[in-house]
Amino acid sequence: MPHSIELAQPPLEFIPQQFNPAVYYITKWMLPILLRFRTRPWLPAGITQLETVNVERLVHLYEQFQAGKIRFLIAFRHSEVDDPLCMMHLLSYTVPKVARQNGISLQYPIHSHFLYDRGMTLWAGDWLGWFFSRLGGVPIYRGKRLDKVGMRTARDLFANAKLPISVAPEGATNGHSEIVSPLEPGVAHMGFWCVEDLLKANRTEEVFIVPIGNQYHYINPSWAKLDWLLGKLEADCGLKVEHIGESNLVEREKVFYERLFRLGEHILSQMEQFYARFSHESTPATTQTNSPASRNQELETRLQTVLDKSLQAAEQYFGLESQGTVIERCRRIESAGWEDIYRKDLPNLHALSPMERGLADWIAEEASLRTLHMRLAESFVAVTGTYVQQKPSFERFAETSLILFDLIARIKGEKNPARPRLGWRKSRLTVGEPISVTQRWSVYQTSRQAARGAVNDLTQDLQVALEKMIC
Repeated sequence: MPHSIELAQPPLEFIPQQFNPAVYYITKWMLPILLRFRTRPWLPAGITQLETVNVERLVHLYEQFQAGKIRFLIAFRHSEVDDPLCMMHLLSYTVPKVARQNGISLQYPIHSHFLYDRGMTLWAGDWLGWFFSRLGGVPIYRGKRLDKVGMRTARDLFANAKLPISVAPEGATNGHSEIVSPLEPGVAHMGFWCVEDLLKANRTEEVFIVPIGNQYHYINPSWAKLDWLLGKLEADCGLKVEHIGESNLVEREKVFYERLFRLGEHILSQMEQFYARFSHESTPATTQTNSPASRNQELETRLQTVLDKSLQAAEQYFGLESQGTVIERCRRIESAGWEDIYRKDLPNLHALSPMERGLADWIAEEASLRTLHMRLAESFVAVTGTYVQQKPSFERFAETSLILFDLIARIKGEKNPARPRLGWRKSRLTVGEPISVTQRWSVYQTSRQAARGAVNDLTQDLQVALEKMIC
């Protein structure tokens, strides 16, 4: 059975940022090692190359920031867990290097405050909250409609801190280097709030949002390791393991695609049967088509149906309406689950009678199990039936296979499984054209309707900017 929380927990406390230069410099010194061996120190399969594009833009932004002329927020792509390490390397190593090359003197450290999901400390441990706070991080409760304490802190840092601030506008990782998930409007709101705060203080700094894209490539793609991973997934699913032979090397991409597609169909069938049994409904009928386009369209339609079923399994329990995007529905479910697990209405769990504590634990475990349905949907928010078919690159095969690995590991009940490493990788970081929020203020301040439109337009422009950096 998947891991769940079995006991009611005290409410999650806010972790204030306490930037500590000593912690920063120690982390900076360790950064090249962390990039190579982040989670599996015995396995040489991390990030060994970092390519950067348009870093001069970031250098000039820091120069103007330190001169008191501008404020800026870094909106970076966050497709997987290695992104923050790459971002820190960009700021702490590459920006100072390019600044020296251009004869620009910057004040140290070259760093930024950042927002992180408060839930990360739940699976990683309390040490992560301590560490992030000393690096200047601010926790945000993603599940809340508005985390007042976290957003108030972030708003103050954006307008007044000695460092800029970094935010991942997608809100969660999607596992795809080449797909940008729909952005949440929080970054745009923060931009306009900063302009408002500066105007109230009679300050003249211009406010910018700086998009930064990050894309990964395998330096020497190992099809043999991918073959092993697909074989492992086939075995976990009870399918015949079809390792690629020498005779199939010529049609390698076609063979791998068929294996991946067969895996996807089998997993979908299993999940359809699971949710039919879970909700005591009849198993849905599936049609068989031969056209590649029809097969992919059918697969994508079935996937969306399963995702909807998994979200409904949680929404019905928590009494939530099935409205909005998948991401919005996930956030509402997460919020409802946390309210039942981390009990603000029971601040002193030790004062409860044994019976009261038993009932509280029962509620927590039920909420935790229902939330796991949402986690399945969250993992597949960017998966499509055509991603690999449109461009059958090693990277796309690897990303999709690793997402399936995460799903199967979660269903098997493995807690925080170490992902298989498929080879050394290169990170390509691109600094986009800064977007002036100040220049949009005249429209934003007109009315509430105009403000909503300005936020939507800024969010869409940021989405387009991040998508254009994918190569």
